[in-house]
Amino acid sequence: MPYLVGFHPTASLIVVGLARGRAKMVARWGLPFPPGTLDAMSPLFGREGITEIVIIGYGPGDLVTPAVDEARRLAAKNGVHVGEALRAHEGRYWSYVCDLATCCPAEGTPYDLSTSQIAAEATVRGLVALPNREALERTLAPVTGPVRMAMRRATSAAIADFQARIMTATDLNAFAEQFVSEALTRVRSALETHADGGRLNDAEAARLGLDLTIMRVRDEAWTLMDDSHALLWKDLTRRLEPRFIPPVASLLAMAAWRSGNSVQATIALERALTADPGYSMANLLMHALQNLLSPAILRGRLPTPAELDETMGSACAAWLLPLISLLDEEDPLPALD
Repeated sequence: MPYLVGFHPTASLIVVGLARGRAKMVARWGLPFPPGTLDAMSPLFGREGITEIVIIGYGPGDLVTPAVDEARRLAAKNGVHVGEALRAHEGRYWSYVCDLATCCPAEGTPYDLSTSQIAAEATVRGLVALPNREALERTLAPVTGPVRMAMRRATSAAIADFQARIMTATDLNAFAEQFVSEALTRVRSALETHADGGRLNDAEAARLGLDLTIMRVRDEAWTLMDDSHALLWKDLTRRLEPRFIPPVASLLAMAAWRSGNSVQATIALERALTADPGYSMANLLMHALQNLLSPAILRGRLPTPAELDETMGSACAAWLLPLISLLDEEDPLPALD
């Protein structure tokens, strides 16, 4: 389980859905949760052809048992077999479906992850299980110290350059069309740089942060989305100033969701919505995750860049308003340690 969710769970309920013996979904909830939290699994069972689930709750009995009971009731209601239901706590596990003392003693069955063959194989395959969710959150935390100060200077320079250009523009619609064209080129260049194993410098990252506030530019990255793009969006989610986080964190969430990493996707969306609770792309993706939708629903449905151009038309001055509105805001002072 730790390698499926990316960290060693505590106070958690995990449900693994199987179809013909193969895992089709893995979902985790923090405990405790309010009644009805698991209802989103009902349509998922039918949509993914789930015939069996395995339930694992992490924590003391009074915390885990009500959640496991709810999952078992939901499975029974939908005609889904519960292959196993376990509670794990402090190095021991107990089964809710087996009461044979010779198999599942009342004191629990000890287990040691450090000696597990699965742990060794997961490590060889590059899978990582961090100590807890907080450790996973820190992998997306904002950079600090000199790196943050350098990004702040680069962001100030990018803002000053944009403001100088727009102040001298005699035709705002023509300026917007040129700026968006340049921004689209920068998006594609950034994707190529990361695909080749490179990394954007501070000036490039800061300029891209401004670019992606424009919906047409952000949607270019969305339509070109590939699982490998997650590294770029993760890097920018950590480096950009807070007000420019929502687009890149949402793109990271999209890439993570596509690759099956729903925990990282959720953490990225939490970053986006902390910066802007009303950011529509982040709210849309959070809704999809909370309702356990599969990213496969988007397969073949995302428009191409050419279709975006046809739908949205030519760039105009109004496209720049989200960026302009952010330029009057100030980010909190960065940490120096």
